[in-house]
Amino acid sequence: MTEAFVSPDGKQVVVGGNEFEVEIADPKRLRSVGSESEYVDGVAEIKTAMPGKVVRILVKVGAAVEKGDGVIVVEAMKMQNEMKSPKTGTVTKINATEGDTVNAGDVLAVIE
Repeated sequence: MTEAFVSPDGKQVVVGGNEFEVEIADPKRLRSVGSESEYVDGVAEIKTAMPGKVVRILVKVGAAVEKGDGVIVVEAMKMQNEMKSPKTGTVTKINATEGDTVNAGDVLAVIE
């Protein structure tokens, strides 16, 4: 058994006397949910956090959506996850169809 120590700031890990600098990425951030100010060029991408299957598309290209509106539903690990619009805008792309298998990080929809 090997012990590892993670620094309080989460930027260094010590394993067996060796120190490593690390960056922790939260898979939930792949969903692109955040403040509207994050979208400098006005484009927001809705991405999958993990592999799964598209079970429902809730909007069509050209539809107006409000921040928080459901856009697409992906089933992963026997759970259905509704991917929500991170901003108010218009759906400009839907990159999947119902029944498609998707990988983590795939862009499923674009909101401008």
